[in-house]
Amino acid sequence: MTQDPIITSNMRAAIGVETKPVTHHIEEGAIKRFAQAIGDDNPIFSNEEITNISCQRSLIAPPTFLRSLENNPPSFSFEIPYPDVLDGGSEWEYYLPVRPRDKITVISKIVDLEKKNGSLGNMLFVRMESRFDNQKDEPVALERSTYIYYRHLSY
Repeated sequence: MTQDPIITSNMRAAIGVETKPVTHHIEEGAIKRFAQAIGDDNPIFSNEEITNISCQRSLIAPPTFLRSLENNPPSFSFEIPYPDVLDGGSEWEYYLPVRPRDKITVISKIVDLEKKNGSLGNMLFVRMESRFDNQKDEPVALERSTYIYYRHLSY
């Protein structure tokens, strides 16, 4: 079996290597603005008085808030052979809510690389996992995502 020249040895060597941790300090205002921006008027995302009497005891961030903490598309330690990128989708597992004053650390890694041919021509599928931990090193969420790199036919 011959190696595909699109997926180089440098690319293969990057599989499983974790990125440097990036820590985000979560602010109450950011949570409220995010909920407003996505049109979610659930008071647990914006009304401190209501959350004080709920089981949450404080504001929490909408689950999709974590998406705002990422580097999309990610940067890699190797050169991608195609200039264009599509978001191939994500799967999320949520474990704990994100609250104001949390410090959320994100660490990502490539878990798979695959070359495919399709209507866009040659494509490189990069599958990643991103782990989100809070300041107590508790897992908050896990994202499994796919990025599809390709060369637009008009180039």
